[in-house]
Amino acid sequence: MDPDALAERKMQFLFALRSRGVTDPAVLGAMEAVDRGPFVRGLFAERAYEDTPLPIACGQTISQPSVVGLMTQALEVTSRDKVLEVGTGSGYQAAILAQLARRVYTVDRHKRLVHEARGVFDAMGIVNITSLIGDGSFGLPDQAPFDRIIVTAAAEDPPGPLLAQLKIGGIMVVPVGQSDAVQSLIRVRRTEDGFDYDELRAVRFVPLLEGVAREND
Repeated sequence: MDPDALAERKMQFLFALRSRGVTDPAVLGAMEAVDRGPFVRGLFAERAYEDTPLPIACGQTISQPSVVGLMTQALEVTSRDKVLEVGTGSGYQAAILAQLARRVYTVDRHKRLVHEARGVFDAMGIVNITSLIGDGSFGLPDQAPFDRIIVTAAAEDPPGPLLAQLKIGGIMVVPVGQSDAVQSLIRVRRTEDGFDYDELRAVRFVPLLEGVAREND
């Protein structure tokens, strides 16, 4: 793609984000700084700047950019925060978070996805992401507590182990609902007395599965 056409697509990309409610200047700046192109491979590479989810390896998807933006916005990340992402996927969401947070830990059950995401992070020179292969539904107890937690797969309820790893004053954003129905994006704030829940919008994510995937999954 020639540079002028690419610049035009990126401008339309940012306009689409704003028109769908991504208005936080820091989040828009992060999404402008991180090129979605390298995270989309193969047949769908030409569609990297469309506001649409796209298939990636291991039967997963790269989320719609406006949903990435709205989830990031809801997380209210600051430059002091340590963030846990459950579900690395393409790595795009982690790369956005890395622009805003002090440190990002991202975990995925698919080895291939983690290795491919690491390659993109390295190529982009992103040094504040630690990407791990594992069962993200149990979080990362060794690194807890976290200021922010984001889950990019749908659980039937906010997972207890993740709630336990959230700092007091921390925020978690998670899709909740049955895997075969429309889910709700929930924001959870941990307080001294427990947890406060806000329902943000309807979404559709792949289900959060326990265990580490076999190589051929």
